[in-house]
Amino acid sequence: MRAHPTLLPFAATFLAVGLLSLMDALMKGAALAAGAYSAALLRSAIAAAIVIPLWLAGGGSWPARPALRVHLRRGVVAAFMALTFFYALTKLPIAETIAISFVAPLAALWLAAFVLGEQIRREAIAAAVLGLIGTLVIIGGRIGNASFDHDTLLGLLAILFSAALYAYNLVLTRQQALLAGPLEVATFHSGVGVVTLAAAAPFLLTIPDAATLRLIGASSFLTIGGSMAFAWAYARAEAQALVPIEYSGFLWAALFGWLFFSETVTTTTLAGTVLIVIGCWLATRRARADPPEQLAV
Repeated sequence: MRAHPTLLPFAATFLAVGLLSLMDALMKGAALAAGAYSAALLRSAIAAAIVIPLWLAGGGSWPARPALRVHLRRGVVAAFMALTFFYALTKLPIAETIAISFVAPLAALWLAAFVLGEQIRREAIAAAVLGLIGTLVIIGGRIGNASFDHDTLLGLLAILFSAALYAYNLVLTRQQALLAGPLEVATFHSGVGVVTLAAAAPFLLTIPDAATLRLIGASSFLTIGGSMAFAWAYARAEAQALVPIEYSGFLWAALFGWLFFSETVTTTTLAGTVLIVIGCWLATRRARADPPEQLAV
């Protein structure tokens, strides 16, 4: 049976979150080995080297000024968002880092109202609140038992700053998706990011070993895939409907934490996850009854 068309943006968002969560797991290892800055810069450079030829081969042309402005804005925001997030991963466990970043979709709901003119629905508010409560339950059960030291403080400050940038990035993703196709979005996401970060290369860049470069290379492919899936989804559904799906990132984090870092899932993690999933269900339930406007890309 063919998937209901109104569910496809939610499936694409769920896939995108999964791809980028796996990328986070790989980049944690790369950032620990080579430093957050070098890992972030090389990831953007490899991603740009992969996607720019594909974009050009597909007939890509220089975008019009309105699209270019959004491309530049999102590229700069995403570059610093990624850098601070990877730095936080070197100071905090991956599942906890992702859990704290869930404040971003909540903030994005309100940014979408001010920047995009979207009307905040009760279902979207309820979904965001449930997701936030679930995240706080997870944080309380995991971080609350950890020893608080200088590195933990630096990690918390970095992830909170990254989450603020991520909220704005989510809104820019919606704007960008309305003006350009997924391949163009992925091209400028990586291209602008590498140009932004390269300014400090003479002072901060270190070349990692071959194993770390392989991790960064795989992360680059995952970045492209996740970026294109997000662009496709955000062109077909409102930001406030899709952002609660971001909370599924903890489900992916729990899986990859278990696979790569032998992390176990606690009772509080399960309780928080249930609340997050309920929030995602609330967001998609309204969308099934009231299909979003379909936009050609």
